[in-house]
Amino acid sequence: MEKGIEDGVIRNIKETFSLPDTDLKTYSPLTLAFIGDVVYDLIIRTLVVEQGNAPVNKLHKRVSSLVKASAQMELYHGIADMLTEEELSVYKRGRNAKSFTTAKNASISDYRSATGLEALVGYLYLDNRLDRVLELIKVGLERRGTGAEAKKKEPEKQVQQDSELTE
Repeated sequence: MEKGIEDGVIRNIKETFSLPDTDLKTYSPLTLAFIGDVVYDLIIRTLVVEQGNAPVNKLHKRVSSLVKASAQMELYHGIADMLTEEELSVYKRGRNAKSFTTAKNASISDYRSATGLEALVGYLYLDNRLDRVLELIKVGLERRGTGAEAKKKEPEKQVQQDSELTE
């Protein structure tokens, strides 16, 4: 039987490279955010690319508008009511982590909220729960695309593009 995504990406990586199982609670929130940033970015890039071929600079602009700190903060607020106690705890650990870097184009609160979201994504990914990550991002994008607050902050065209990602 061939292994597939349903077996879990992280499980396949661990088996292929003979990596030990590690207690996720031992990872710092910034380590979780480090891997979560890449997982989130890959999901968003996949959504954008699957909408069709386009010049790379246009793809980059669309992806950048969805992975920037303020967009991640909005996505978090769209899914906050869906989080379990465990997930909320991981988010808060990431949000409250003391980082020595800051985003050059984001407020501190947006940056911290985005770090919390990335920590949550990283945690769920490393816990082999990519299905939960996908569920949260899908709902977050749908709610971001229909929220009145998002419509005020983003031009109508961007709101329409975000909605198309989840259709």
